Amino acid sequence: MTTIQRHPKLDVLVEHDLVTHSMARRALAVLRVAFGLTFLWAFFDKLFALGFHTGVNAQGVTDRFGPAAWIHGGSPTTGFLKNGVPENNPFQGFFNGMAGQAWADWLFMAGLLGIGLALTLGIGMRIAAATGALLYALMWAASLPLENNPVIDDHMLGAISVVVLAALLAGDTWGFGQMWAKTGLVRRYRFLR
Repeated sequence: MTTIQRHPKLDVLVEHDLVTHSMARRALAVLRVAFGLTFLWAFFDKLFALGFHTGVNAQGVTDRFGPAAWIHGGSPTTGFLKNGVPENNPFQGFFNGMAGQAWADWLFMAGLLGIGLALTLGIGMRIAAATGALLYALMWAASLPLENNPVIDDHMLGAISVVVLAALLAGDTWGFGQMWAKTGLVRRYRFLR
């Protein structure tokens, strides 16, 4: 007679259960933090017009902390949505219409900050992945038609990457993911993992 051994369902699944090699977990952690810092940098550049994209005029002159800064009334969405959407983009009117709208500015900046913090700290990775993938998908749609490939560009690769990072629980290595997963709130509402 054969007996089947059943393992009790794990109370909290952690990255080590999915990614068993420590080098792979560290590589995922580096990728996660790099994506997080990319989102945070975009947030602070638009908030303060640090001159790495925001605060540079058409002639190439940089005005750090100037009128393009969100804290000084500049719009973080106007530049890209008004001038960066190609004329032959099928969604140009949609994106141009959102440019400079207060609700779009606030959602965009909250998204950059929230996604950046979640990825950098390794907490709330599922929500960060969903909102990050949505933000990347919208930027991909605003970039159509693509110049180098008819379907895939860096926005799609970013969307895929943040989803993979969340799926593999990459917030556990060099992040607070494991501690976050063990809180009562996350145990009750697993989508917060």
